Amino acid sequence: MFAVPGVTSSADDQAPQLSDIGRYGRYVVHRFVSKARTVDQPTFRSVLVEHLAAPVQELPVTVEQWPAYEHVNVQVALDVVLEEYGDRARILGFTGHRHHGPFGIADLLGDDPTYGMHGPRPGNVTRISLPSGPGGATRDCLRIGVVLLEDDEDRIAVLFRGPDPESGLSQVTLEIIATRPAAAEQLGRRLRDLALEHNVYRGQVVSFGRSMFGERGSLLRFRDRPTMSPEELILPTATFDALRRQVVGVARNSARLRAAGQHLKRGILLYGPPGAGKTHSVRYLVGELVGTTVVELTGESLHGIREACSVARTLQPAMIVVEDVDLIAEERSHYGGETPLLFTLLNEMDGLDEDADVAFLLTTNRADLLEPALASRPGRVDQAVHIELPDRESRRRLVELYRGRLDLELSRLDAVLDRTDGVTASFLKELLRRAAVVAADREERPADVPLRVTADDLDTALEDLLDTRNQMTRSVLGYRDE
Repeated sequence: MFAVPGVTSSADDQAPQLSDIGRYGRYVVHRFVSKARTVDQPTFRSVLVEHLAAPVQELPVTVEQWPAYEHVNVQVALDVVLEEYGDRARILGFTGHRHHGPFGIADLLGDDPTYGMHGPRPGNVTRISLPSGPGGATRDCLRIGVVLLEDDEDRIAVLFRGPDPESGLSQVTLEIIATRPAAAEQLGRRLRDLALEHNVYRGQVVSFGRSMFGERGSLLRFRDRPTMSPEELILPTATFDALRRQVVGVARNSARLRAAGQHLKRGILLYGPPGAGKTHSVRYLVGELVGTTVVELTGESLHGIREACSVARTLQPAMIVVEDVDLIAEERSHYGGETPLLFTLLNEMDGLDEDADVAFLLTTNRADLLEPALASRPGRVDQAVHIELPDRESRRRLVELYRGRLDLELSRLDAVLDRTDGVTASFLKELLRRAAVVAADREERPADVPLRVTADDLDTALEDLLDTRNQMTRSVLGYRDE
């Protein structure tokens, strides 16, 4: 057998060498030192026992819980308390907690040496930035931590745990322990009161997002409150007055109505064909109710009805907007009974106290799907308002509204109004835009010169929209061909 120079056989590789003894010795020493230092590091039990300076096994634990969307409000409340305690308060972060199942402050205080050695240990404080207002406002919120508070009379420890889908936690949970049990209960009540007093959703326009149901991200999204003048909502005068009186009028006269023994809870149904202006009406009403908490439910968030009602009940005066409510109101026989979401909505509407200053504003294109359910439960909806396609006078006002800064010739406007019976506001808006495009293409002029749209331009745009080639365009604009 011949040996190849410079190449060691596998058998030679496994043969012990003198240098291996040194390497192994260093490994053993490193493991020994690491283990010893780990034992010397503080545990939550040692820190808490030192802080409380009392027989911890005899102290009761007070538990306070909030829905996940209240995380930011609980943080606001905690920040108030921390500021009051000043340098007598400190926060301990966590490390290693994700490798364990659910645990509480009792587990951290336990005397199990294995848990003490391998369980969660004090570490860096971790926070998450959550929305706290419109315009991108945020607040840094504690994800998990132990808060230690001390004053002349009491020593308190709080285990703060925010929602953590990866750990199966869907709520904000605070576990409070104190040398004087009554102090723990008082702190719990104080935090709850402060979270309500400083609630960031009060008076705002918010909507539930996907993360309410277990996904990452914001739970309640802040919306900018729309600003619209009465002139921008083109409705027949009688319809406009009835709608505004029932929603805005009740809100602005709530104190007088309550003093007179009249109920404030109300339900308003806006129904009519697509494109008639239901959503536009909602935007106007939301803009009018400055200072009112508005919770919007649309599309994927419609199954958050119960949560929306909880927010509205807590933050009165409030309004819940449920657009396209027919999406949760299929025929009863379809599932062999009532659809659960419609049943939940009607129950929530009925469950509020009569003097609750909460309005339910529902919109639908299919009133026929809602009528049987609403008729079988009278009193949920106080007024149904039919939002019709714009009549002739409304179409004239819409042309004035949508002309903007156009220099528009109106000599043949009556003929245009004659030919647009049954169109939506969206159709008229597109008509003026197309007429402007025709005018701009016809004559090139500087941008600072007002765009002149002639009667011929308007006729050309209307002919284009009414052409058979644009049947689909008319359909998506809400126009229905005879």
